[in-house]
Amino acid sequence: MFPEYDVIVVGAGHAGCEAAAAAANLGSKTLLITMNMQTIAQMSCNPAMGGIAKGQIVREIDALGGYSGIVTDLSTIQFRMLNRSKGPAMWSPRAQNDRMLFHLKWREMLENTDRLDFYQDMVNGLLIKDGRCTGVVTGLGHEIKAKAVVLTNGTFLNGIVHIGEKNFGGGRMAEKAATGITEQLVSLGFQSDRLKTGTPPRIDGRSLDYSKMEEQPGDEDVVGFSFTDTPRIKEQRSCWITYTNQAVHDILKTGFDRSPMFAGRIDGVGPRYCPSIEDKINRFAERDRHQLFIEPEGWNTVEIYLNGFSTSLPEEVQYEALRTIPGLENVKMFRPGYAIEYDFFPPTQLDYTLETKLIKNLYFAGQINGTTGYEEAACQGLMAGINAHQKVKELAPFILKRSEAYIGVLIDDLISKGTKEPYRMFTSRAEFRTLLRQDNADLRLTGISHALGLASDARMEKVSEKLNGITSIKKILHELAVEPAEINNWFDSIESSRISEKQKADKILLRPMVEIDQLAKAIPRLEDALLPYNKETIEQAAIQIKYDVYIEKERELVSRMSQLEDLEIPETFDYKRIASLGNEAREKLSKGKPRTLGQASRISGINPSDIQILMVFMGR
Repeated sequence: MFPEYDVIVVGAGHAGCEAAAAAANLGSKTLLITMNMQTIAQMSCNPAMGGIAKGQIVREIDALGGYSGIVTDLSTIQFRMLNRSKGPAMWSPRAQNDRMLFHLKWREMLENTDRLDFYQDMVNGLLIKDGRCTGVVTGLGHEIKAKAVVLTNGTFLNGIVHIGEKNFGGGRMAEKAATGITEQLVSLGFQSDRLKTGTPPRIDGRSLDYSKMEEQPGDEDVVGFSFTDTPRIKEQRSCWITYTNQAVHDILKTGFDRSPMFAGRIDGVGPRYCPSIEDKINRFAERDRHQLFIEPEGWNTVEIYLNGFSTSLPEEVQYEALRTIPGLENVKMFRPGYAIEYDFFPPTQLDYTLETKLIKNLYFAGQINGTTGYEEAACQGLMAGINAHQKVKELAPFILKRSEAYIGVLIDDLISKGTKEPYRMFTSRAEFRTLLRQDNADLRLTGISHALGLASDARMEKVSEKLNGITSIKKILHELAVEPAEINNWFDSIESSRISEKQKADKILLRPMVEIDQLAKAIPRLEDALLPYNKETIEQAAIQIKYDVYIEKERELVSRMSQLEDLEIPETFDYKRIASLGNEAREKLSKGKPRTLGQASRISGINPSDIQILMVFMGR
């Protein structure tokens, strides 16, 4: 019934979709297995993509040839560039999406991907032979052979849904849990643990009083996520902001004795940076209100996602508390919020390719690795799909460094440090964030992906045109001498100091209050010179000029750090024979098996003196 595949991907969430698309586009015959074809790329929680650091990841996925950025742009109902008041390294795109359209566009793109097949069934076992994964076993009893398998099970592995004192098996509300895989992997020597996540109630937008809320419109200038020419939306839907109050908190507290979190019925640890509303009012008792976002679920639905009100309290407590929130006095609830507890496998059991150390040709991606968020899952899926293809085709592994991408930071953090709680990406986790901006993801990564065979020729041509444009614009700004008479009145208007002699335009651009678009309007001949170039290319040239000193400093730091990254440690290296290493260091290095000295230096508990000892022992 089934042919042998190069790659089988288990699970069709964000990680699974990117993994399947990447493997197939690279040339592997790929099978995507999901328990429900109607929930491919389901936005299980909030209907949004991007945000702080997460937006950078989506742009990196797009630059590498993934689908997430394109699908996001095609289903956007509101777009905002966050942190515009800060430096470009902090700018982060975020889109509110039409939940149903997002799923439909993903499915449409996957169905139009060559070499990609689909099958609806549960996978409850793996085929293992001589320490190598050779396929899967499905709930209907089919054995499907493959050269590599990628597991992207999300929250479905032995998932349990909690609402108040009620709990039942499920990977999402109204969807059954996946069983069998955890037990088999544990029997093979894998370590597993439990995590939890939650979601807020969904409510009826027709029952809300928006006059009591603050409107949050989208940006006038929609930048979007994809570096391709996907259409940008002309109209947008607003989100709204309201707040809890002390009366809301008091009502919620009446249900604490029935809370699965406080009663100890949940063993898993929840996400630190996206706590439930009961956790917030418990941990931050001094605060008398918490911000809530009213987020539409799409163009043609009245359903609303109540961001900031994740909860697993009893339904009646949720409902009573909701009706005490300004604007929600007459609210109708579509479904209550709930918590879900699920199995994950600490990611220190993986190599940098996301292949497991215990079983060859078996890859993990997404929440199975302890991460949270669509974006974190999608980028892992992309990398796992690429590397599964590379492995079965006997090609070199594809690994991104911390200095090359947020994706590299995420994977390095997971492999080196592991996680005890759902891992979420932040700009603060990236030490080279001035280099890893959302605006230059295509310049950083498309060439690498094109050489791999994933990014198309059209993408590469567009990047080459952009690079040429940036060079030309920088030359224009460097050669344009500005007379005091043509600029001083404008300086007065922005309360900046006048000039007394000619000054090059690129020097003027270095002033903190001067932006390239304003400068061009102030100097008509500069505006004319920039007419052939698009806004994105002009902005990129200006960023490179304004932040050149900081960018160069970071490049120097990368160069120094790369000395450790380039020093590879043999896979068979025996740390136990180095007597000068402490017991803790020997144990952690032996268990972690770092690939380079750089990775070894980031393992928790390894200090600089340990690295010096290793360098001496390796003759460095």
